[in-house]
Amino acid sequence: MFEHDPLAVFSWTELTLRLGVAALVGLLLGLDRELQGHEAGIRTHALVALSSAMIMVSSLMLTVELRSDDYSPDPLRAIQGLSQAIGFIAAGVIFVRGANVVNMTTAANIWVAAAVGIAAGAGQYRLVIVGTGLGIALLTLVKLITRFLPQNGEKAERD
Repeated sequence: MFEHDPLAVFSWTELTLRLGVAALVGLLLGLDRELQGHEAGIRTHALVALSSAMIMVSSLMLTVELRSDDYSPDPLRAIQGLSQAIGFIAAGVIFVRGANVVNMTTAANIWVAAAVGIAAGAGQYRLVIVGTGLGIALLTLVKLITRFLPQNGEKAERD
């Protein structure tokens, strides 16, 4: 199940699996932000992951369709473009309130949602599973640990 040809995205089942996994993982990654009351919550994260997967799948499909003896498209350019675009979205959620920078974790989480979407779109399910697990662990477990550190207790509450 985990070993798929990254270009075998023409079946409806594989397409649905790749996009569905991306959307579901985006929902999971956005849950913490939603529970914390941040603007970029479950819908934003799910849409970022889904759109990243769609662009990756589209890039792979176009690579197969347009490839010829004279022309070989590069699907990696989609990843480069997504990285730049997500940087703008993530930067848009970061702002300064007084002397504090706010929403850094939310911005980083949006990056993770995009990366998971790219991996899901490419059919790299092991990477999706491990990356999602680590992302959720970082959001939840590390937050719990930092609450017990005296100098970081207040800082963890703002993010």
